[in-house]
Amino acid sequence: VASNPNQPEVHLRPNAVVPYKSVAAVMAAAQRLGVTKIGMVGNEQFLK
Repeated sequence: VASNPNQPEVHLRPNAVVPYKSVAAVMAAAQRLGVTKIGMVGNEQFLK
């Protein structure tokens, strides 16, 4: 995705058993690789 000049959107959809720190680590790694259009959907489990 990062090497594509017209990057598609990347959406992470973690389930309820995934700790937030793991999701944040994946998002940070993707950004370090150059992914610019990344987000998380279904993050209600982190809003407690």
